[in-house]
Amino acid sequence: MRVADDDRELWQHSEDGRVCWLVPQWPAPDSVCALVTSRQGGVSVGPYCGLNLGTHVDDDPTHVSANRELLAKQLPAGLRLGWMNQVHGTRVIDAAGVVDEIPEADAAWVSAPGTAALVMTADCLPVFFADQQGSVAAVAHAGWRGLLDGILEKTVASLPVNPGNLLAWLGPAIAACHFEVGDEVRQAFLARAESATQRSEIAGSFTRSPQQADKWMMDIYQVARIRLGAVGVTAVHGGGLCTVCDDGHFFSYRRDGVTGRMASVIYIKQSAT
Repeated sequence: MRVADDDRELWQHSEDGRVCWLVPQWPAPDSVCALVTSRQGGVSVGPYCGLNLGTHVDDDPTHVSANRELLAKQLPAGLRLGWMNQVHGTRVIDAAGVVDEIPEADAAWVSAPGTAALVMTADCLPVFFADQQGSVAAVAHAGWRGLLDGILEKTVASLPVNPGNLLAWLGPAIAACHFEVGDEVRQAFLARAESATQRSEIAGSFTRSPQQADKWMMDIYQVARIRLGAVGVTAVHGGGLCTVCDDGHFFSYRRDGVTGRMASVIYIKQSAT
C-alpha cells in the first residue's frame, strides 16, 4: 500500500530531530490533540532501532525510559501519560482514574486536561475518538482479536456522549496488502455479523490470498469502519497507511518479528483562559 501524499505532509519532527510523529488528519476540535509516534529518532538499537516505547519487547529498559522521556518533552509540561498493559482484550478505562498502577486494558478515555490516553502498536490498529465539542477523547488498541470481541463498540459505549456525535480516526496498521489470515478468522467475523447486510459487508473485507489458497487478506480498516458504523459512529477518517510497507516510519511485528512499539497519544488541552 502506498503512503498517501496527504499523510506524508502530516509528519512532524522535534527541533532536535530526536522524535518524529504523525498528526492525524481529522476534523477534531482544537481542544483535542492527538499524535502517533514513529520509529525515527530515539536511542534504541538493534531490532528496536529508534524510538521504541514498549517495555515488554526485551529492549534495554534504560533505552525505553530515555525514549519515553523524549516523547514527554514534546508534550505539555505536567501531562501524565496513561501507559497500560495491553492484552488484546476489551477493557476500557478512564485514564485519569488510574494513578498508582499500570492497568491491564486495551482502550482508555479522558474528559479533562492533565492526562493523556495512549496505546502502543506495531501492526494492530489504533483508533482515536473525540466528540465534536471536544469534551471527551479516547484511543483503542484493536488487533483482530480485540476487533472481533468488540473493543471498538465497548469504547464507544464507555464514552458519555451520543455515538452519532463522535469522530474516529484509524491510525497506522497492517493493511490488506499484507494482513494474511486463516479462514477461521474470516469465519469468526462472519459469525458475529448482526445482519445479512453486515455479513455481506464483512465478507467483502476479505479477499483470497494470492500466495495460499486457504488464506485470506483482511482489510482491518474496512472491518473497523463496518463495526463502528453499526454502533452509530459514521464520521470515520484515516485508514490510509500500512505499517508493514513503511519500514522507515513504523515498527511492524508481522514484518520483523522482534521489534519496537509506537504510541498513539490523545489528550485534551488546558484552556488558555
